[in-house]
Amino acid sequence: STCLGQGLLPLEKAPLVCSLLLQAPPGEFAQVIQDLWVLVCDEELLRREAARMGAWRSQGHFPPVQINGHIVLVTRYDYLGGNRFFDPQDKLSFAFDHPSGVASKYQLHDVLLDEGELQRGALHQGLKVYVSRHFPTGNCCVFRKNARKTQIFVACIEAHQYQPSGCWNGLWKSDWTLVLTPLTTQVTGIFLLQMHHFNSTNLHVTVSKSVSEPLNVTDQSQFATDFVKFVKAEDTKLHIAILEDMQALSEDIWGKNLRRKLPITRTFINWNRLLNEQRL
Repeated sequence: STCLGQGLLPLEKAPLVCSLLLQAPPGEFAQVIQDLWVLVCDEELLRREAARMGAWRSQGHFPPVQINGHIVLVTRYDYLGGNRFFDPQDKLSFAFDHPSGVASKYQLHDVLLDEGELQRGALHQGLKVYVSRHFPTGNCCVFRKNARKTQIFVACIEAHQYQPSGCWNGLWKSDWTLVLTPLTTQVTGIFLLQMHHFNSTNLHVTVSKSVSEPLNVTDQSQFATDFVKFVKAEDTKLHIAILEDMQALSEDIWGKNLRRKLPITRTFINWNRLLNEQRL
């Protein structure tokens, strides 16, 4: 076999390995590592860079991990340092192996059970009901950020479908930052949708969007309900926009650019009959 890194120093191999790992589509990180294992021929370098890039990737892709029967998302918002993350449901910290996606080394993590924690729990329960209804494979977590005079929550949603046997993988994720002040609540959301189709082609699709709007909360008891309604409305807007863009793209590409300039009759052409008539 031929090594990709033949003749290259480790310092020259590392950027190439990192670049390929960063380009790995959702659900295909482990496969890319396996391929690089054959090509690079440097086990120590690959282990080191896979762990480093895996940590960076996990905090951006929100991989789910099961802990005590429930799902926790691994994100930059629950990162405690030293490759440890926080489970806001069971109030535990845990180590996470990024290449394998396995949690271990659980420890109790002290959390102040005040009004803010009750609000976080209400947000999580409301969002969990919404996600279970609208994302068949979706997961969510709500985290609380420390601030002196301002209450800040971050809600994360992750849903994926990995179908390598069908030659496609897809990931939907969004995170919502809520900044609570005595007068207003500002919500900032970031969407990311990634898809990869690799059946006789190599098609990558990435859709991103951000939104920032004030959330009108008239009754604190309805805070979680109002937030979920807001998320649902923004999700719906993005879904509709994606469908409209894909339809327009399909008509533009297949109807104008990637076909001969023929009348569009939406009927099949009988090429055999045309060839026979041409011979006659």
